[in-house]
Amino acid sequence: MEKAELISYFNEATFIPTLQARTKEAALEELVNCFVSAGLVRNGAIVLEMVKRREDLGSTALNHGIALPHGRTTAAADLMIAFGYSKRGLAWGAMDGKPVHLIFMVLAPPQEQNNKYLPTLGRLVEILSHPAEREKFTNVTTYAEFTQLLKS
Repeated sequence: MEKAELISYFNEATFIPTLQARTKEAALEELVNCFVSAGLVRNGAIVLEMVKRREDLGSTALNHGIALPHGRTTAAADLMIAFGYSKRGLAWGAMDGKPVHLIFMVLAPPQEQNNKYLPTLGRLVEILSHPAEREKFTNVTTYAEFTQLLKS
């Protein structure tokens, strides 16, 4: 999967360059709410419960200030991703003990014809494993800059 292919799973309404949340729980709620506000998810309560349960299984923090809360839900018609950036950083239970700044919430329906859910998660992890790439994501302030970064 090419980096630019990820653009189709994002939406300007699910891009939050300045998260207001001060806790992991509030960040999960803020990201879920952007899916609801965009009309991409019908029932935010179901999605929020699902991502919280996923976090209870084990933190989705990947170290180096990144978290990838994710899951499959009947509330999602298609694969979709929300992005949020917290300048302050949030305690997320990362193995390295560092706060999370970059959050990519990935939602998918229970079954997909094209099976892009796991490859998409893998591609995000691969991209974000590079320090230079992580740094670029911390500097985007507009959706246009964000999509340009994915194209480059």
